[in-house]
Amino acid sequence: MIFCDVLCVRTVQQKTVIIRNRLGLHARAAARLVRLASGFESQIELSRTDARQSPVDAKSIFGVLLLAAAQHTEIEIRASGGDEVEAVAALAGLIDDRLGEA
Repeated sequence: MIFCDVLCVRTVQQKTVIIRNRLGLHARAAARLVRLASGFESQIELSRTDARQSPVDAKSIFGVLLLAAAQHTEIEIRASGGDEVEAVAALAGLIDDRLGEA
């Protein structure tokens, strides 16, 4: 939980998923993910579980591509905001569906 200055509490939803499509998180797949993430008001971050790099903004194509997530890479999705539950579920669903690819 993240605590604000004036007694407000924001929760953070998170889920770990595995990139399953053969080509990994390449440009077309990353664009699909960014397009979906951009439809939510929540702040959404992605990070690799096997790397010590800062999380990236899921609404930034550049950031998502910097993950360099090949097939079988484990990614953590974190969202905070009014639609955080829906955002995490939608992004996890897209990734579990091989990012819309065979």
